[in-house]
Amino acid sequence: MSRVIVIIPTYNEVENLPLIVSEVLAQDDRIEILVVDDNSPDGTGKVADDLREQTGRVHVLHRSEKVGLGAAYRAGLAEALRLEADIVLQMDADFSHPPATIKEMLVEIEDHDIVMGSRYINGITVVNWPIERILISYFSNVYARFVTRLSTTDATGGFRCIRRELLEKIGFEHMQSDGYAFQIEMNYRFNKYGARIKELPFFFVDRTRGESKLSLGIAFEALWMVWWLRISDALGRI
Repeated sequence: MSRVIVIIPTYNEVENLPLIVSEVLAQDDRIEILVVDDNSPDGTGKVADDLREQTGRVHVLHRSEKVGLGAAYRAGLAEALRLEADIVLQMDADFSHPPATIKEMLVEIEDHDIVMGSRYINGITVVNWPIERILISYFSNVYARFVTRLSTTDATGGFRCIRRELLEKIGFEHMQSDGYAFQIEMNYRFNKYGARIKELPFFFVDRTRGESKLSLGIAFEALWMVWWLRISDALGRI
């Protein structure tokens, strides 16, 4: 395992980015970071460029506009492969995905194709969310797992460590979904292609800086996307 690239998509994360970059880089000397910024009006892109100059371990992909998390990740995954990453991690910039878990992920990926962080493998390990948001998230996950028949406990989660070989196999570049739906489709494809999956429990802590990007539109997309996945798979289109 010679090259590890952590993809962090950003939009208006000027407060969080320097802090998350510092903590992620401290987890392992092999780690590099790819910031995918969607032309943040708060100057996050400029901060990312400064971090690139300061650390020598940060790459920056500037995108012209905000068109969804899925689009940002597709661009980031393609760029990480172009940079010859052997291992690719996906995580959020707001500390909801704890950097300290990366060390364990890098150990487990030696024997697996993908290591996933799970909020639901040991009960519900979500901190600082209002109860209604916890319930929406939990039952959305139950619904997604029921329809797609996924065995993973956190179908809507996006904290992952993935081998290059698996990414090259699943056809992520053809995916169109965003938000929760993007995470579900990625997990569906991992299962479809027979990936060796390891789930790790972690505490998901709600952001303390910046604003959440979650919207009703993102949540509703996932409701119909799970059925689209089942139908498309049955028709041989995945």
